[in-house]
Amino acid sequence: MTDRATTPIRLLIADDQPLVRSGLRMLVDSADDIEIVGEAATGTAAVSLARELSPDVVLMDIRMPEMDGLEATRLICADPALDSTRVMVLTTFDLDEYVFGALRAGASGFVLKDADPDELLDAIRVVAAGETLLAPAITGRLVAEFVRQPSADRAVPRDLSELTGREREILTAVGRGLSNVEIGAEMFISPATVKTHVGRVLHKLGARDRAQLVVIAYETGLVTPHTSA
Repeated sequence: MTDRATTPIRLLIADDQPLVRSGLRMLVDSADDIEIVGEAATGTAAVSLARELSPDVVLMDIRMPEMDGLEATRLICADPALDSTRVMVLTTFDLDEYVFGALRAGASGFVLKDADPDELLDAIRVVAAGETLLAPAITGRLVAEFVRQPSADRAVPRDLSELTGREREILTAVGRGLSNVEIGAEMFISPATVKTHVGRVLHKLGARDRAQLVVIAYETGLVTPHTSA
């Protein structure tokens, strides 16, 4: 495993507001395990810089000139050369409709613009580690509405009868927006064991990714907006 102490997480910031980029830069500079490798003020520039720099994480705003963050996210996530690059979307409660699009476009996480500094840094670390971050603070509202919206690219929920009891517990926890570390702490098992269980659930349900597991957890009633809050 790569030692993050010697190899910082490489972050690309995409936001059209200079003040926001400046604030994010100051925050990231306070963390010795994350470094900013580039900044983009448009979606077009974000895609171009991502292809040039191959960052570990792109922190993506939605409303930007030339190309919005949704299209930029879609292009980055669909690029085979950027297979190891993850996109985390900056969002607010009143822009849920954009978050739905980002989820479908392949975003790996969502973070609120008014999140605490430590929460934002932790979110970057979680996404860089290969996990999907759907924070409990927004998961309920986000996915409850998402599953009500018709989408041609959303799979029909699979039969959960193939899952073991433990796997159903894991799926429920994923649906609540918990990370592998948080699930492990709650169930008294290691994050590596959680990861193994999540992999089996993905395979059994024919799910594309962890974000789709969250949707399935809602569609099948394992999780509701009330229980995820």
